[in-house]
Amino acid sequence: MTIKLGIVMDPIHTINYKKDTSLAMLWAAADKGWSIYYMEAKDLYLQNGKAHAFTQLLNVYKDPDHFYDLGEEQSIELGELDVILMRKDPPFDIPFMHATMILDQAQRDGAIVVNNPKALLECNEKLFATQFPQCCPEVLVTRRSDLLKAFHKEHKDVIFKPLDGMGGSSIFRVKEDDSNVSVIIETLTNMGAEQIMAQKYIPEIKDGDKRILIVDGKPIPYGLSRIPASGETRGNLAAGGRGEGRPLTERELWICDQVIPTLKEKDLMFVGLDVIGDYLTEINVTSPTCVRQLDEQFGLNIGMTLLDAIEARLATH
Repeated sequence: MTIKLGIVMDPIHTINYKKDTSLAMLWAAADKGWSIYYMEAKDLYLQNGKAHAFTQLLNVYKDPDHFYDLGEEQSIELGELDVILMRKDPPFDIPFMHATMILDQAQRDGAIVVNNPKALLECNEKLFATQFPQCCPEVLVTRRSDLLKAFHKEHKDVIFKPLDGMGGSSIFRVKEDDSNVSVIIETLTNMGAEQIMAQKYIPEIKDGDKRILIVDGKPIPYGLSRIPASGETRGNLAAGGRGEGRPLTERELWICDQVIPTLKEKDLMFVGLDVIGDYLTEINVTSPTCVRQLDEQFGLNIGMTLLDAIEARLATH
């Protein structure tokens, strides 16, 4: 019987054909002969206690000029699908949260959702990393300006960032003599209304912010070091960083070992760890990326690795 795969993602016509990780997963599904049901977060709804969505059958191709076709829109019960990939990009705002809650009902209705919706609701990508203090740099989460200023005074060179951003947006490096520290704190905390994160600056960022992908509790043996562009402190590819694949180090494998038991406990099948130097800085659970670059540089097929793990789970579901 053909496996029915649903995917919740950003509008497919907006994705980057050369880099998009969701597309790699869809190619793998097509290679397996699975039926693919495409939907966006706005298409999800609840009716009489059941999760539904307006979906379109999706075909994908390895052709940059014509990489997908969509069928007619139809409404289905999401519990009729075997598995649903939640690949909507952050920010984790109220609409994202509501979509995740509907997917939680879809899971109760019988579909496997990757990643587990309850874990998506629990695991803020910045805050989740702080559950592993043995792996992290000096870090503070607060909305109080006095605590943030004290952290800056103690460590002299720090990173301030919002808790719900992505792609390196609104990340500030604040050095010891920076006269803008107060206004940066005011802006990021929305005048003390919102929590933000402060981290001790890690000089090794010049060598890259390394993305390590973990599939069903097993790390991919290579990570993508996202090296900042000249004059930048952010390695994010969305901020102009350059991606260079490298084998995992012993320290990075140790960090994986620290985190993986919790990932299994929370049923997080596809996760991206961000590591700078010796330190874990974030745990990405919503829509981790960098699959395409690692596939290309090392002859991998990470999307297929994930779908193989899902298929094994479906066999016992």
